[in-house]
Amino acid sequence: MKLADKTALVTGAGTGIGLGIAKRFAAEGAHVVITGRRKEVLDDAVAEIGGSVQAIRADSANLADLDEVYRAIAERGRGLDVVVANSGGGVTAPLGEITEEQFDVTFGTNVKGVLFTVQKALPLLNEKASVIITGSTTSTRVAPGMSVYASTKAAVRNFARTWALDLQGRGVRVNVLSPGPTLTPGLLGLAEPGEQQAMVERMAEAVPLGRLGDPAEIAAAALFLATDEASFVNGVEFFVDGGQAQV
Repeated sequence: MKLADKTALVTGAGTGIGLGIAKRFAAEGAHVVITGRRKEVLDDAVAEIGGSVQAIRADSANLADLDEVYRAIAERGRGLDVVVANSGGGVTAPLGEITEEQFDVTFGTNVKGVLFTVQKALPLLNEKASVIITGSTTSTRVAPGMSVYASTKAAVRNFARTWALDLQGRGVRVNVLSPGPTLTPGLLGLAEPGEQQAMVERMAEAVPLGRLGDPAEIAAAALFLATDEASFVNGVEFFVDGGQAQV
């Protein structure tokens, strides 16, 4: 039980990578608080996670929602040992077709939401707490039509660099966990049902290991960053991508 008696917050944990991380943390003994925007999805996630888990419907880009999340955590009286700022998303649009709404929503969730998720957690962070921000290989490996999304992930990479300095003396570590293409409902939703397998195969060709990742593999890396096994790891971008960003 690597997280026994610890309290962890995982935002955007209704499905996909966030759900995988929450499941692993709960299996390792943590009390896990999960957030998401859709109550029915959160209810299903709670049933799947098992263990000590609490779900709070919240939009990470909404500061009032974040206040409610941290109020509930504070009432428990145990503080926070791990914060995984995982909420994120975006759309594909090439330059010339990007709308103001697409820009505002993507930066609102991926940048504003991450910033205030972490900032509002500060009063609750226990000694040696770990903050993990979900990044992306797109911060270093560009693709057509991904300029807005990739820019948000480059921003959170630099959040971690700066916050590692801002939090000097507190013993709090801040790192970025950057998955490569991972088999999640969100990824499959990028293609029509009849085209999903072909999309997966095309993506796998760009990965040296020749396949997509599994949320459980990303969760294993998150567990490492969350524990004292990573006690001297701070300010880094930890790629879990089958080698995609390295070639």
